[in-house]
Amino acid sequence: MIDDAAPAAHHSAVVAEVRPPGRRRQLTVLLGTAVVVFLVDHVTKWLVTQNIALGDQVPGSGPITIHHIENRGAAFGLFPQMQFIFLAVAVAVAAYILVAGRRFGPGVFPQVLLGMVLGGALANAVDRVVQGYVVDFIDLQRWPVFNVADMAIVLGILVGVLTLRMVPVPAVRGDSDPST
Repeated sequence: MIDDAAPAAHHSAVVAEVRPPGRRRQLTVLLGTAVVVFLVDHVTKWLVTQNIALGDQVPGSGPITIHHIENRGAAFGLFPQMQFIFLAVAVAVAAYILVAGRRFGPGVFPQVLLGMVLGGALANAVDRVVQGYVVDFIDLQRWPVFNVADMAIVLGILVGVLTLRMVPVPAVRGDSDPST
């Protein structure tokens, strides 16, 4: 005799795999990505500060070098006297990502991109609070010197803008919708 329950159980398992990840999984992916970016950024900054003197560049020339600098400003070293504003922006970005991040899509990919932005923003914010500056070290010679956090922020935003769009989040049961 053939058990009809087995195919039904298998079918429901397959359907469960196809469903978009739940809010908890999305948050886990977002925060996990942010932690990885934060840690990689701080480990690379630590390696640079421990092995390359401030102002030195290794190798001495080439298309890509490690150039140890302290950035007290925003992107490209602009506005060094506005540390408080940079911190406020980082906190606002982090809060927005945590509260509204799921609106960028139900899949894992949007959460990875948002996690990159969140991790980079928090990594640089912590540096500004603790040290008063951010260590930058990746020098492409024709572009201002940057770090892993900056790279994660730019890539997360750029890829997100090119590939994602805001999607409406369905109302949770019990929520009142003024349009109905």
